[in-house]
Amino acid sequence: MAKQMNKNLTKEQKDILFKKGTEAPFSGQYVNHNKAGMYTCVNCGAKLFSSSSKFESKEPGLAGWPSFAEVAKSDAVELKDDSSLGVHRVEVLCKNCGAHLGHLFEGVKDHPSGVHYCINSACLGFKPDK
Repeated sequence: MAKQMNKNLTKEQKDILFKKGTEAPFSGQYVNHNKAGMYTCVNCGAKLFSSSSKFESKEPGLAGWPSFAEVAKSDAVELKDDSSLGVHRVEVLCKNCGAHLGHLFEGVKDHPSGVHYCINSACLGFKPDK
């Protein structure tokens, strides 16, 4: 559970961040967002992903959510084993507040690094470069 919940969050954001929900594919505001800047945790404001690591995924089952190849800094997120759907996945949590962000998939073909952070738009804020 998060250290503290931001009181300005919507019901959808609370459900995803604290009940480990998932938004519908292609429904989030940052799926096709291509501005330069920093994606942050919508709950606590921690820096999570740079726009330079964002890419458009076409991988079946992973397309439709913001996709990133790497975190902004090595201690931005916490990774946790997740077998909640009967399949092994790696959950991505904000290291600062513990909120659920999405999942990490490795060995994917839609990015040269093979790394794919599949993150819910509802979990993100955005600060444009100046």
